[in-house]
Amino acid sequence: MSVAFVIEMLDIVKVFPGIRANDGVTLQVEQGSIHALLGENGAGKSTLMSMLFGLYQPDGGTIKVRGSAVRIGNPNVANQLGIGMVHQHFKLVHNFTVTENIILGLEPRSGLVIDLKGAARRVRELSDRYGLLVDPEARIEDISVGMQQRVEILKMLYRNAEILIFDEPTAVLTPQEIRELMGIMHRLVQEGKTILLITHKLKEIKEVARTCTVLRRGRLIGTVAVAETTEARMAEMMVGREVSFHVEKAPGRPGDVVLRIERIQVRNAKGLLGVKDLSLEVRAGEILGICGIDGNGQTELIRAVTGLSDLESGRILFKGLDLSNHSVKQRTDAGVGHIPEDRHKHGLILDFRLDENFVVHSYGEPPFSRAGILDFRAIRVNAERLIQEFDVRCGQGPASPTRAMSGGNQQKAIVAREIDRSPALLIVAQPTRGLDVGAIEYIHRRIIAERDKGKAILLVSLELDEVLDLSDRIAVLCGGEIVGVVDAQATNENELGLMMAGSARKVS
Repeated sequence: MSVAFVIEMLDIVKVFPGIRANDGVTLQVEQGSIHALLGENGAGKSTLMSMLFGLYQPDGGTIKVRGSAVRIGNPNVANQLGIGMVHQHFKLVHNFTVTENIILGLEPRSGLVIDLKGAARRVRELSDRYGLLVDPEARIEDISVGMQQRVEILKMLYRNAEILIFDEPTAVLTPQEIRELMGIMHRLVQEGKTILLITHKLKEIKEVARTCTVLRRGRLIGTVAVAETTEARMAEMMVGREVSFHVEKAPGRPGDVVLRIERIQVRNAKGLLGVKDLSLEVRAGEILGICGIDGNGQTELIRAVTGLSDLESGRILFKGLDLSNHSVKQRTDAGVGHIPEDRHKHGLILDFRLDENFVVHSYGEPPFSRAGILDFRAIRVNAERLIQEFDVRCGQGPASPTRAMSGGNQQKAIVAREIDRSPALLIVAQPTRGLDVGAIEYIHRRIIAERDKGKAILLVSLELDEVLDLSDRIAVLCGGEIVGVVDAQATNENELGLMMAGSARKVS
């Protein structure tokens, strides 16, 4: 009995200047299944799906939808074929309501006016049917990132999409939101939808996908049945070698206090206290991990230490120097490094080239400038070294437009720049967000190496595995307050989960 493929992408080729993004890739997707697309950052996954959605045109090969060869010239054609896509960076108008975003470009009319009430009713019906629990009247700027993703899913369903493409859907979600999204995916498939899932997360593939296609450097490595394949085997297919899932590190040797936070209070974006009377110490030669359910003060703490937010009260001392009223640049020059949680807003200047982004902190210093004149050769040589060392995939090398790079490679570029500076204090927020297992393994090793050089590291991550593997001590935040500080070797996910929920307090 022949298998019915709802999508067939046969011998697809896509070439960009300096890079062959897809090199004869074949992908066949069964109707009513969840099919994962796995690969390293820059392996060509998003490019392949962008061709299916009409954002790019293939330079070779054939695309078939429900058995018929098609040319998908733009996303409108994709929508007509029943194909929808949730992008890694959402395409929403923040001062519009949920309903206004969903109907944008497809506004229903009652006479000469837009029928917002009728549209809101349909949005609510779809939301209830698929268990999305979205308020049609809410404004995008007032809802969580996880809820914004549900709005993107509703946009597809409103347009009657039967084939749904999810590009790194869990990269910005909390663990609870990830579990909810997995449930939504299962419900969508039960309703007869077909899902293409681009992800680096092997656990998620094992949980929801039936089939997994692996790409490496633009080429097809293989397609496997997920139930019959181990995570280790999929990781090896992805990166071309055996990958260690455990972080090897010697016990820390804490030294003097580098960062002392004394009873700080910080307001959040809504003007409320996001951090309340918080005190912490981070020593040279240790990693202090911060964990908590998203929205419990992590962002406000990072912003306060790095100078992006003002303090309401309290002090921040760096090697005895009071930084409380110092600017971001003054803190950077003093020896504070920052891998930010929002790589676009605080990590990169997207309209700059990659080599320029590598020197945004140090362009005025030798060897990158002399007598106020930039030395472009030194800037290029520095970029070539970091690209090689951190395996940053970019089509045009140092001259690559940063905006055109994949999200994972943008993240690698920030990590490369900040770790290479080797500051005395490194603030590390979501360092491996959107990265494949090979890149995660390498970056974890580099963070440990900085600790072993005697640097102080403050790590903030929503990945409990990452916090447990990397940290020497772990401080747990709940409601903007520290509810406990524990030895990483003497705790577990269960104890941390109870503390994150505010039901236990412990100080070591």
